[in-house]
Amino acid sequence: MIRSLPVTASTNDDVLAAAAAGELEGLWVRADRQTAGRGRQGRTWASPAGNLHASALVRLRPADPPAPTLGFVAGVALHEALQGYAPAAALRLKWPNDLFAGRAKLAGILLERAGDAVAVGIGANLARHPESLDQPATDLCALTGAVVAPAAFLDRLAPAFARWLAACRGEGLPALLAAWEARAFPAGTPLRAREGEAVVHGAFERLAPDGALLLRLPGGGLRAIHAGDVFPV
Repeated sequence: MIRSLPVTASTNDDVLAAAAAGELEGLWVRADRQTAGRGRQGRTWASPAGNLHASALVRLRPADPPAPTLGFVAGVALHEALQGYAPAAALRLKWPNDLFAGRAKLAGILLERAGDAVAVGIGANLARHPESLDQPATDLCALTGAVVAPAAFLDRLAPAFARWLAACRGEGLPALLAAWEARAFPAGTPLRAREGEAVVHGAFERLAPDGALLLRLPGGGLRAIHAGDVFPV
């Protein structure tokens, strides 16, 4: 079920409120605009009309992989949906929760949890993109010249997300991580990771079995990154 709103503070907040009221898994909330959209670590997420601002409700089950792995589910589904509109674009997933076109950010994912409920928030630059980020950004219209309505895009994204969630639950986390890696920046891509105040330079190696990022360090060793910001160099 998709609930569409002209404006809201945060679709993630709406989904978690609905979960607290007893809403079942499968709800999506989409807003034309958000007044208090946010990204990872509380950063402001610009939410202009014409872009996708939507969140899905997932109810964690006892046998589910850890909640953060829902970011991989959302990433693969988002890649599938965007690639359908931009088949010629070089779309790549970046750990932990971003999607890039070339070296420019196109979409992001934010997971927030309350009990067994997880709000899977997805923001995608369909019509426009911000200029004042700490990294380049782009939008689907700039890539293809086509204007895609957010509601139409969500009609493609929501079933893709449901399929990949079912696949993760049925086939297990290793299959999901393999699907994510196949859509990510290739092994050997130079990356810069920031863990708190520490900055680590290395090259993307692969995902660890638990979903952590493995960086190949200049000296040859591997370092697992479990949380932090990662940027292509």
